[in-house]
Amino acid sequence: MASPDATRRAPLSLFLSGDVMTGRGLDQVLAHPSAPRLYEAWVEDAREYVRLAERRNGPIPAPVAPAYPWGVALEVLARAAPDLRLINLESAVTRHPRPWPGKGINYRMHPANLACLQAAAIHCCGLANNHVLDWGRPGLRETLASLHAAGLQTAGAGVDRDQAERPALFAIPGKGRVLVFAVGLADSGIPPTWAAGAQRPGLSFLSDLSAASAQRLAARLRRHKQVGDLLILSVHWGGNWGYHIPQAQQEFAHRLIEEGGVDLLHGHSSHHPKALEVYHGRLILYGCGDLLNDYEGIGGHEAYRDDLRLLYLAELEAGSGKLCALRLVPLRIARMRLQEASGEERQWLLQRLAPEVRRFGAELSLDDDGWLALSWGL
Repeated sequence: MASPDATRRAPLSLFLSGDVMTGRGLDQVLAHPSAPRLYEAWVEDAREYVRLAERRNGPIPAPVAPAYPWGVALEVLARAAPDLRLINLESAVTRHPRPWPGKGINYRMHPANLACLQAAAIHCCGLANNHVLDWGRPGLRETLASLHAAGLQTAGAGVDRDQAERPALFAIPGKGRVLVFAVGLADSGIPPTWAAGAQRPGLSFLSDLSAASAQRLAARLRRHKQVGDLLILSVHWGGNWGYHIPQAQQEFAHRLIEEGGVDLLHGHSSHHPKALEVYHGRLILYGCGDLLNDYEGIGGHEAYRDDLRLLYLAELEAGSGKLCALRLVPLRIARMRLQEASGEERQWLLQRLAPEVRRFGAELSLDDDGWLALSWGL
């Protein structure tokens, strides 16, 4: 239910992104790299990911400044001036030396490199994902302490279940409160043992997308939401590749909007952008794709153009949560830095994503800025 003065308020503006992985190779090019040893089957030194990227796109001027990985995204964000900036942080922030036993892929960023996130003025990091406990529960404790000390709020992980399930809360002057929850699904590769317990650090974990799981989550969300609040649910789900949206995901998202008061569902885990939907006026992002990482030298999935990235700029009606506008800013990553997408790359994104979005009754088009603009049922 919208608050009485909703129509007199300016819209709430948001920046959202998919996975931000500032560990491993990216951590190595920042000013305070972690020890480079890895525990992967094929790569034992994180600096090898730097060399792979340099072989693909040219030298990286390490050590780089904290703002370096964001590149032109900082100009876009300065222009958009969003009220709230939300990312899925897919990396531990810790000096803890022991990885989670047997996991194989372990991401971490040195806490002294947190200026990288501060450079983009990130407000909130969703942590309910399949890498936040890569360095064990001590690593998670340090991740939480480091982020909070740096002035970043978190959602989806905690020193116990209560903290993991608690929302990050933002009071936006003149626009009301925003609650951010985060949950992680088993199908994204999260071990069930990572679930937070009554006295055990971990994350807010869902084993499945069943109606019963959705109902329990909806009841939890409703307990926190007050009249006039906007509620964002950040969800780490599904596999890394492919455009198909499982019916279970759609039904889950719809149920959380109908029964849980979700105003925006922020989905991620896929390495490339996927479809989106506007349901009862609420935005569902099924997969935002990666934003920052060290993957550019890794081959094998070129057909998905995972070098192309999107910034999601949304406007929601204050008090009601209905979507007012959505623009997607096309970028590409090279030398571990976000750069402007070319005209050909923008067209590729449009031609690839427009049919996926059309399946859900909406349209994408290129606007005068060369950004992707969404239109739906207007």
